[in-house]
Amino acid sequence: MRHPALARSRRVTEADWDLVAGFHAQCSEQNLLRRWGRTRLTPRDLSRLLAHTQCWIGLGADERPVALACAGPVSREPGVFDLGLQVVDHRQRQGIGTALARQAARLARARGAHTLSAFTQASNAPMLRLLDRLGPTSHTRDGPYVEVRLALDALAPDPETAPP
Repeated sequence: MRHPALARSRRVTEADWDLVAGFHAQCSEQNLLRRWGRTRLTPRDLSRLLAHTQCWIGLGADERPVALACAGPVSREPGVFDLGLQVVDHRQRQGIGTALARQAARLARARGAHTLSAFTQASNAPMLRLLDRLGPTSHTRDGPYVEVRLALDALAPDPETAPP
């Protein structure tokens, strides 16, 4: 994955708890609440997440973590991969989340999924816009939340790799 704000991304393992905790320490309480529904995460949370998803962390040029993305069959619905995505506050709106979401969509499609799903607060306009930019989506409202589904066969081409 290439993005000017990311030096690299790499897979996360349980041994990376300190790196993940350092990432979360850079996020505001509002950012944590929006992504996790709470402001504190534990090594057990990471362990449970890694049991169902593939996670990777995006690192900036200074090797500090700037984003965390996860994709996997969390809902256990055949052919559906769930997306989890978080970018540190000061690096949002730079395209990092979009780049990682594209990476998650490619991973999901390569592993046989036909749909990428994200469950987020209905007020999370940046995440909703990001998902809508990836391709045609459907939105299902559930109180203050919305489930967004992206058909992976209709994934919009990546402008970084699309032929001119």
